[in-house]
Amino acid sequence: MLILNIVTYFGFTRQEVIVGKICLGHNFGNITADAVVIGGGIVGVSTAFWLSKAGMKVVLLEMRDALSSLTTAASVECFRTQFTESSMADLSLESVKMFENFKEIIEIPDIDIGITQRGYLFVTDDSNMVSDLEKAVVRYHELGVNDAEFITGPELGERFPFLATGALAATYNQKDGWLSTHEATYGFAKGSKNTTFYTKTPVTDIVMDGRGVAGVKTGMGNIATRMVVNCAGPFAGGISKMAGLEMPLRTVRRQKCYIKTDPSLLPEKAPFMVDLVNHSYWRPEAGGILCAWVDPDEPETEPREELPTDWDFAAESIHRVSRLNPFFETIADKIVASDIDVSAGMYVYTPDDKPVIGPSGVIEGFHLNCGYWCGVMMSPGAGKRVADIATGKMANEDNPLRYSRFAEGAVEKGATFLK
Repeated sequence: MLILNIVTYFGFTRQEVIVGKICLGHNFGNITADAVVIGGGIVGVSTAFWLSKAGMKVVLLEMRDALSSLTTAASVECFRTQFTESSMADLSLESVKMFENFKEIIEIPDIDIGITQRGYLFVTDDSNMVSDLEKAVVRYHELGVNDAEFITGPELGERFPFLATGALAATYNQKDGWLSTHEATYGFAKGSKNTTFYTKTPVTDIVMDGRGVAGVKTGMGNIATRMVVNCAGPFAGGISKMAGLEMPLRTVRRQKCYIKTDPSLLPEKAPFMVDLVNHSYWRPEAGGILCAWVDPDEPETEPREELPTDWDFAAESIHRVSRLNPFFETIADKIVASDIDVSAGMYVYTPDDKPVIGPSGVIEGFHLNCGYWCGVMMSPGAGKRVADIATGKMANEDNPLRYSRFAEGAVEKGATFLK
């Protein structure tokens, strides 16, 4: 069997060939698996990879035509280590190391995930925020994020001359950056030695018996299994309900704007730059830039595949990023409508803004890897943690992102920027 999987991405057609692994809308009847992963974004495919690496026979189910075609494709494809919560910093540090050594981990020497480490630069021109940035870097160092820097005064303008003269302070880590989520997701798929991926295969029910999870039902057939991992992104709440678990998840639309522009108008080797005062950000992207802003008043939205975009989002984004990046005014003067593409995806929030990883602790055999606003950047480490707990290499009580933390009252919101 040879399946040609085609994805349109920022106007370019990308294709991957995986022999005998991806089955597009295939009727498989009744089969068995050691584990079934629900969700074919980068979080789900990473989970399948690590479970297969642990020796399990894995089936991954994705409701859409292709892997990495919903929330993962809608992301800005970035990763960072600048977190003030130890549970998040630990997972992000591990994940960045995996991205840096991706070829060795998946054992495919010619893979290229386009990793670009130019850093995350969090900037403010509000004097009241400067001490918060300095404290954040102290906290980063306590958590092992040793490359993080606090930059202020003339040094900030010298190192990042594209910034407005009013910029006062920033945090920065060169290790942070971005990559191709499409290549990374399919890299995990290619490296999964004992996994079958079924696309166009939505889950219709989770079968339970006296021992807990007993199987998964789909329109293409049924799978007998004692382990299900919910990696369904914005649809994770609905999947959990099939197993009888009501999760405290909120889904919120997030938009982004791609602008085609002349590369000569951009600062050389620019980082991912965040304006902490107005929640806007931008970074270079092939042939142009990505820019956006996080609206703190964006209402909760029911999960859906197709999301509307606001007609003025691009203009508002450009206006906001221009405040600390004056060169955007030149870009704005040259933009025509055909240069702009606005798209939308969904963030998923838990009560403490951290993901849920590991066994549910409520339903035997029902595991979780969901609740992400930061799924891309955490995906390698999170997938490995699911496998480590499932195989006994890690005790769930030692996992600070366990689901039971909500019942235990171990819920703490950190001071991480831009979440």
